[in-house]
Amino acid sequence: MHSIQPLTGKSGETFSLSVDDIVMSCRIFGEGYPLVLIMGYGSTMNLWETGLLELFASHFRVIVFDNRGMGDTGAGTENYSIARMADDTAGLMRALNIRQAHVLGWSMGSLIAQELAFRHPSMVGKLALYAAHCDAEMFPPAPEVLAMLTDASGTPAERGMRYISLLFPEMWMQSNGQRLKEIFYRPMGRISEEITARQSEAIGSWSGTTERLPLLGKPTLLITGSEDRLVIPRNANYMAETIPFSQLCVVENAGHGLMFQYPELFYEKVKAFLE
Repeated sequence: MHSIQPLTGKSGETFSLSVDDIVMSCRIFGEGYPLVLIMGYGSTMNLWETGLLELFASHFRVIVFDNRGMGDTGAGTENYSIARMADDTAGLMRALNIRQAHVLGWSMGSLIAQELAFRHPSMVGKLALYAAHCDAEMFPPAPEVLAMLTDASGTPAERGMRYISLLFPEMWMQSNGQRLKEIFYRPMGRISEEITARQSEAIGSWSGTTERLPLLGKPTLLITGSEDRLVIPRNANYMAETIPFSQLCVVENAGHGLMFQYPELFYEKVKAFLE
């Protein structure tokens, strides 16, 4: 665990802060209006690529962090839930003296971002929900995708490759082997099966926001890949129709991992909305 460091360190340095029952590990890049990025299921903040962070840091003060139990953030003693992780995010913002920020959440992170906006509305400026849903059962992935997600057979490497294969369109994967190595063949930090199981349970027990969406009251961007097999685009379409002051951006030929496929395009779409 990193020791708690002052907030005057170098850009991108890892430091930790006490938040409720845990110590949270985070990094800050750039200057300007704060932009909080919330990571998705089973991953650490290391999965955010440096190039994308640098693009955002050219306009914003970017905050990334490890969710509860991931990487160098403590597992804590409380039950895992989407609401609990939203409160963790709000607690980290307070510890960083951030009264309000734009918030971008990816996949599970988009669920956390929704709860953050409802539970701590004054802390959220604009909301970018990437690969989001408001109810997992409304427009679920295909049965074969669910089967791959729940297949626990094989080595950790084999299970990892099954998951990676669901992030991208098949044709893109076949012609971008080197790019896949750049994305995933680098240190990701501590990712325990116990914590990913707790995250999975938190996602499964989340009651969703369907009935609350008309009351969201935040300018919201729904951004999704047209070929996303994990969170199919119909979820974003429904949410964009339901949330006032919302915009929909569907990126063609992109999957769940569209920010890795087309990082510059992803950045431009999100930045244009946030400005």
